[in-house]
Amino acid sequence: MPTPVISTRRSPARLAPLAVAFTCALALFAASPAGAAEAPVGLGAATSFAILAGAGVTNTGATTITGDIGTFPTTSETGFSTIVQTGVNHAGDAVAQQAKLDLVDAFNDAAGRGPATAAVPVDLAGEVLTPGVYSNGTIELSGALTLDAQGDPDAVFVFQAASTLITGSGSTVNVINGGPGSACNIYWKVGSSATLGSGSSFVGTVLAQESISLDPTAVVEGRLLARTGAVTLINNTITNVGCPTVPVTPGVLTPAITPPDAGAGTPAGGTPTGQASPPTTSITTSLAFTGNTDPRFAPIGLLAVAAGAGFIALAATHRRRLPD
Repeated sequence: MPTPVISTRRSPARLAPLAVAFTCALALFAASPAGAAEAPVGLGAATSFAILAGAGVTNTGATTITGDIGTFPTTSETGFSTIVQTGVNHAGDAVAQQAKLDLVDAFNDAAGRGPATAAVPVDLAGEVLTPGVYSNGTIELSGALTLDAQGDPDAVFVFQAASTLITGSGSTVNVINGGPGSACNIYWKVGSSATLGSGSSFVGTVLAQESISLDPTAVVEGRLLARTGAVTLINNTITNVGCPTVPVTPGVLTPAITPPDAGAGTPAGGTPTGQASPPTTSITTSLAFTGNTDPRFAPIGLLAVAAGAGFIALAATHRRRLPD
């Protein structure tokens, strides 16, 4: 009696479920945020502010500010007669109040980013860093820090200081291989207070839990946003380069606010130049997915889906040709 031959070849039709599983796995990988670039921190109504404080703004000497100014709940502003401002002084009005609420969300967003891209020393002088998240108990800068955007004009850098941020006299933050709006996507989350040394040149948005102080002639390209403390200026230049508004973290609802009594937001030291009526604002809460998906993975997902579909079709064709 002849020995029966048992075929080990699997019917292509039987491989269809495996093809489906393989396709789904690749598609999910393509949409995964693993290894993806950081998304910008949403500042909401705080986006247009160059200076935003919780306990007032104090200035000494000739200071130039490009961008809005606001402070709440303490609305005191001193030394404003020597400030030249291009923007709106919201003091403690409804816009400033909403900006303070959005600042809380932005602070928490920046604090929750991670894990850290790489370990960095306390003093960032001499470092050359690429886009990502960098953390330490305190952050200092005694010399020059270089941020390499690697050709991406929207590269995001997030620095997290558990306590203080202190920069030395003459220190600098340099951005290379970026774009004209690179400062918009550099964030410094500070767990307590920030101090920028005299003659220093700083880039990015400071999100401080407490106060922010600038020593004489310090220059900032970005924003100084203090949650509970004051912002202190001495012959400084602060320039908000005009960044697009990014909504605050999705799903966070901000309560309705009531404008203060008339006159509560009048500056104590005079009216900065460039003052205008507060613009009409519309705060919208978005519930859309904003995961940090790297667009480079999208073509992989599309190819995976197409390959899987073709394999299934081929399997079905072979099945029809097989004898029963």
